[in-house]
Amino acid sequence: MDDTTLITVDGLSKTHARSSPAAVSAVSFTLRQGEILALLGPSGSGKTTTLRLLAGFDRPDGGTILLNGRQVSGNGVWVAPEERRMGMVFQDYALFPHLTLLDNVMFGLRNESRTSRVDSARRVLAVVGMEELARRYPHELSGGQQQRVALARALAPNPLVLLLDEPFSNLDFDMRAEMREELLRILRASEISAIMVTHDQEEALAVADRVGVLNHGFLEQLSEPEVLYRQPRTRFVAEFVGQSDFLPGVVGHGVETEVGTLPDDSGLPRGTEVELLVRPDEVDVEAADDGEAVVARRRFRGAENLYHLTLPSGAQLRSTQPSTRILPTGARVKVTVRPANLIVFPAPALAAAR
Repeated sequence: MDDTTLITVDGLSKTHARSSPAAVSAVSFTLRQGEILALLGPSGSGKTTTLRLLAGFDRPDGGTILLNGRQVSGNGVWVAPEERRMGMVFQDYALFPHLTLLDNVMFGLRNESRTSRVDSARRVLAVVGMEELARRYPHELSGGQQQRVALARALAPNPLVLLLDEPFSNLDFDMRAEMREELLRILRASEISAIMVTHDQEEALAVADRVGVLNHGFLEQLSEPEVLYRQPRTRFVAEFVGQSDFLPGVVGHGVETEVGTLPDDSGLPRGTEVELLVRPDEVDVEAADDGEAVVARRRFRGAENLYHLTLPSGAQLRSTQPSTRILPTGARVKVTVRPANLIVFPAPALAAAR
């Protein structure tokens, strides 16, 4: 990946109906050459609308889009989808059932001789490992194979950017993991940049170089996966990315909580009520008759146990422990919290007042 900027989005906005809230609100980001960017968020967050605006399927109400330095949307400029050099892989693959795989891939090729189109189609089918099945029809393929063909069709015209809308949503669990690795291999081998839309945080964190989290049309944070997980800027990002619990506390000589006082560098005034972000892997437990917490339940997850703990205040924490460590429901435990990064947010009532 180099520093060449392929896409620049500035203040992109879209409202589908006058009485409805904006689907996308003043979204801005860039995509670099060779980068894989994921747009992550729940249903209705604006991620698919953003992708459609980039592809040119919808017109924005405001903002601009630059592709490789050329403005393709905004300020009275409008470039048709077929002239944007963006390949699109749809959620349902959108393969033509009456065409062979070879003809499906050739469909997007224009202004070339048939021989050249066949050669190009076979080349990209080989890249995705489907060349030997070129004469088959879509209904003869598995879901993973259909996805590869859809990817080949999008790659055939040699696009500058590949757009992927929920590319793994139609696959079963085991196939998703396999296709994530296959997609990464194909994108890296093709040296192509991509923007992927997903609601699955595991997919976003595993595939993307950077992840943007959307919430009700706003881009709340755009960061590398590790930064997004360890240093969320908003409570929504903290809650949406990774398993999260929020431990009530008060800023004093550190953050004072019911399981102890932790160092604090938030800069918030003393007496401020806060919530401390805690991940299950940051919570340790030790059986103790005088422990402050009670084991509410245990979830066996193969390599580990996930414990749900109830604190005296009624607050809940989760703790991951080795699968061989068994604590019975109802057992009293001493809780130790060791956050990798101390992340605090103003308590909800305080945040609402602001």
